[in-house]
Amino acid sequence: MPELPVPPTPPVPLAALLAREDLALRRIAGPSDPGAVIHSAHTSEMADPYPYLLGGELLLTAGVHITDAAGSGTYFDDYVARIVAAGGAALGFGVAPVHDTVPRALVAACDAYGLPLLEVPPQTPFAAVARAVWQLMAQARLAELRRVTEAQQSLAAAASRPDPVPSVLHRLSRRLDGWAVLYGPEGTEIAASGRRPAAPVADALASLTAVVRPADAASPPAAPQGPPPPATGRAAPVQGRAAPASAVPARPASATDTATDGSRLAAYALGAGRGFVLGVAGARREPGDHTIASVAAVLLSLLTGEHQSGTGAARVSALVRVLLGADPAGVAPLLGTGPWRVVHGRPDPAPAGGRAARAGRDTARPDPVAAAALGAALGSALVDGGPEVVRVLVPGDREIVPQDGWTLGVSAEAAPGGWPDADAQAARALARAHATRVPLVGHGGPAGLGDLVPADAAREHARALLAPLAGSPALTETLRAWLSLHGSWDRTAVALSVHRNTVRQRVARSAALLGADLDDPDVRMELWFALRRDE
Repeated sequence: MPELPVPPTPPVPLAALLAREDLALRRIAGPSDPGAVIHSAHTSEMADPYPYLLGGELLLTAGVHITDAAGSGTYFDDYVARIVAAGGAALGFGVAPVHDTVPRALVAACDAYGLPLLEVPPQTPFAAVARAVWQLMAQARLAELRRVTEAQQSLAAAASRPDPVPSVLHRLSRRLDGWAVLYGPEGTEIAASGRRPAAPVADALASLTAVVRPADAASPPAAPQGPPPPATGRAAPVQGRAAPASAVPARPASATDTATDGSRLAAYALGAGRGFVLGVAGARREPGDHTIASVAAVLLSLLTGEHQSGTGAARVSALVRVLLGADPAGVAPLLGTGPWRVVHGRPDPAPAGGRAARAGRDTARPDPVAAAALGAALGSALVDGGPEVVRVLVPGDREIVPQDGWTLGVSAEAAPGGWPDADAQAARALARAHATRVPLVGHGGPAGLGDLVPADAAREHARALLAPLAGSPALTETLRAWLSLHGSWDRTAVALSVHRNTVRQRVARSAALLGADLDDPDVRMELWFALRRDE
C-alpha cells in the first residue's frame, strides 16, 4: 500500500488567540472576520518586513522602527501595504516600552487596508504570544490527526463490508460532509453517496476527472446540454499543476479545483490504472481532507483493481493446469505449502428498510467486489464469487475470525486431494451457522469415540446402513441437517431453504426407508455416526 500523506498543520483561528485571557490581546482595527486564521507568529522591527514574510503570519512589533516624523507622511500606509502584499494575516503592536499607545495613523492604515491590528499589553511578552500560537497549532494538529485516524479506521471497516464500494463512499461523504462519487473509465458514475450538488458543480467535477484519468482510458462523454460551466479556478494537481497530455505523458494522481458556487472539488486517480476516478465535492476543505480522501482512493483501488504479481501468475498457472487435467495435489505447490481450509460466506440480510429488505430477500447477493473484499479480509485471493455464496480457499495456518456483515462456514484442514470434501464440510457448516444465527461455524472438533473405529470399516458400515437412501441425495442431506440441528424442524428448514413441512416429509420418508425409530437416541447416534463417515 503506498505511503499516505500526513495532514498539514491546521492554521489557528485569530479568534482563538484573542480568547486567551492570559494574553489579554485586544483587536483595535481591521475587519472582525470570524474566519480569519494565522499560520505562525513572527517578530520584526524592520521598517519593511516584506522580504522575510511567507504569508499567514501574525507580525509582532514594538514600533522600534517608527521615527518621530513617521506620522506626518505616508510611512504607516506604506508599512501596512507591504505587510498585506506579503500575505500577513494580522499585526500585533506591543505597548511599552517604546510607545505608550498604538499610533493613530497605524490604526487608520490597518482599517484602510483591512489588516487586523492587535494591541499587545505591556505585561504580555511577544514570546508568550508566539508560544500560545504554537500551542493552539499543536492542539489543532492533534485534533486533526485524531480525526484522520478515526476516518481511516472507519473506511477500512467499510471496505470489509459485503457492499464495500458503496460503504466506502458513504463513510467518505459523511467524514467530508460532501458528495463522493466513483467514476468508471468512460466517465460514467458507478456509485455515489451524499447529497448530490447542483448540476453545474457535478458537471465541473466530472470534467476534473479528465485531468487525472490515464490517457489511454476512455474519455467521459459530453454533457447532453453542452459543455459544463467553467470553474473559477484552474484544475491543478495537489503537487504540481497539471500539464496537457501531449506535454506530460504521466497524469497527476490528484487534482483540485473550485466550482462557480465556491464548492471545493477534488479528483483522485485509482491506482489500478484502468481509468477509475474518485471524485469529491464539498462546501469546504479542511487540512486533513486530502489525507482522508487518499485513504479512500487506496481502498477503492484495491477493490476495483486486480493486481497481478508473481503470486498471481502462479495462481493463473495453477488454474490452467487444473483445467487441462492436472491432479490438484500436483498443482498445490504453486499456491503455497501446507494444508488448506475452505470457507463459505453468505452476506447477512440488510437492515430493515435496506435494499435487500425492500427487494423481499432474506439474504443479500454478493457482488464480485464484495467477494474480493471477503477474500482480502481472510488473507487469500483464491475466491469464487457465486450468486449466493462466496467460496474462499484459505491457507490452513491463517486464523479465521468472524467478518462484519457475513455468515461463514469453515471446513477442517485438508490436503489438496481432500478439497472437494472440505468444500462439502464448509457448505454444511454455513447452513448450520445460518440456521443458528451465529457469524461463524467450523467443521469438526477434537477426536471422539468414532475415531477409534478404523476408517475403512466405518465407511463400509455407513454405506451398508444408509443404502436405502443411496438413490435420494435430498433425503440424505435433510436427515444429516436435521440430526445436526438436534431435530429442530424450523432450523433445518432455514438451513436447507425449504418449508418445514418438506423437512417433516423427508425425515418421515427416511425413517420409513431405513426402518428406524428416530425418537430413539441410540438410533440417532448410529445414523449420525454413519452420515459423518459417509461424507
